[in-house]
Amino acid sequence: MHPAFGEFRAGVAGGSLTAWQTGGGGPAVLILHGGPGLSDYTAPLAGELEDAFSVLRFQQRGVAPSTTSGPFEIRQHVADAIAVLDAAGAERAYVIGHSWGGHLAMHLAVQHAERLLGVVIADPLGAVPDGGAGDLGRNLTERTPPALAARARELDERAMAGQGTAEEALESLAIVWPGYFSAPDKAPPTPPLGISVECYAATFASVVWHFEQKTLECSLPSLRVPAIFVLGAASPIPPEHGIASAALISGARYRVEPDCGHFPWLERPGSVRRALEEIAR
Repeated sequence: MHPAFGEFRAGVAGGSLTAWQTGGGGPAVLILHGGPGLSDYTAPLAGELEDAFSVLRFQQRGVAPSTTSGPFEIRQHVADAIAVLDAAGAERAYVIGHSWGGHLAMHLAVQHAERLLGVVIADPLGAVPDGGAGDLGRNLTERTPPALAARARELDERAMAGQGTAEEALESLAIVWPGYFSAPDKAPPTPPLGISVECYAATFASVVWHFEQKTLECSLPSLRVPAIFVLGAASPIPPEHGIASAALISGARYRVEPDCGHFPWLERPGSVRRALEEIAR
């Protein structure tokens, strides 16, 4: 592993990524945050693991302090994750991916299985089109007061077209944020976040292209990396999408956490760690 814990840089196309290594001397775990085009928000999850694992997380491209330039496509995001492992000196690692990061983890696994000890996929955008994206939008709308939901939908449509501003995208996220949780009226405050509309729109276009090519549907059945899915029973991405993804991977397991939305480590503390420990035995 990298000799110096703390912040480090990984060189990539277009510049470098800012990454952090924390924890003890245990096996390496790489965390992939969601988005795409969003700030890393996984420090609390890393904190659950640091006593037993060497935890790596990084700011994905598109948002400072990492490079804000593209290309914003699946292939580049996969290469970026490998660059972080290389910069940390981690020949092999467990990977935890959340939301879009869970979708990315599946692409990483099929392209670089030799670098992975196992994958924990937390409430992901699924592998089978459209991965639950349509249900996500509908459910967030239903969980949001109508006038606010209309405003969020307008802003999101602008972002998907690459026309919105970062301020508008963050406004949209703040509106729908409570709907990501099992009890929206008890949702924690929106964390401070940065966002790249360009990265969001272009990366999601790449996701859609891979759905059309059936990349994961065709590749996951040959994967032989231990995998477990942690799904929120009350997530706006219904568990059926994660279950369908798990069914593509030989030997993959899944856990549906009750009273849990889109962020399992926040609403069911320890659930992601237990899944990691299960595949690490």
